[in-house]
Amino acid sequence: MAKGYWISRLDVHDTEGYKPYLQGAEPAIAAFGGRFLVRGGTPEALEGTALSRNVVVEFKDYDTALACFHSPEYQAAYTHRVASSDGDHLIIEGYAGDQPASGTIKGPADGPGTGYWVMRIDVHDMETYKSYVAADAVAIAKYEGWFVVRGGRHEGVHGTARSRNVLVAFKDLATALACYHSPEYQAALAFRSKAAVAEVIAIAGV
Repeated sequence: MAKGYWISRLDVHDTEGYKPYLQGAEPAIAAFGGRFLVRGGTPEALEGTALSRNVVVEFKDYDTALACFHSPEYQAAYTHRVASSDGDHLIIEGYAGDQPASGTIKGPADGPGTGYWVMRIDVHDMETYKSYVAADAVAIAKYEGWFVVRGGRHEGVHGTARSRNVLVAFKDLATALACYHSPEYQAALAFRSKAAVAEVIAIAGV
């Protein structure tokens, strides 16, 4: 079964006001079995603009991710986040389809130091975008990346959401950056640049 994820980005403008959110959110997330993959860290903006704080939380499935967000315990904490920061919060179903690197690895990198691409995309030329999808698989396979999220049903519960969202895991941040800057990925990016607008960051996991 595909897992569920929160993908969140924000700029905190009231540090003291944000602290009650942290205190209340952590036990609420834990009660639903949530696990932090990314929590803060320093994002590297590869395309578009990055917000200063980025969070990815994994749940056992999409319904659990939604239930946690809408629970009274989390909503009580979330009011403090809304009041003290600006940003976006997306809940999305994980990807359970074919993986370009499945011939060399059996699953996503995990744990502290894992590198991630977090991608927010709006596609305006689907035919050209299909060429990107085919080409980017070459780079992902070479650098042993794993699609954790790749499209999928989603709900933008706060702020603005792009129509397509992607999360790719690599063994570390250096590999994530090397893949993005590789000739193979840059060849793929030439297609996406014509077909879509995007914000992309690379960031280390926890």
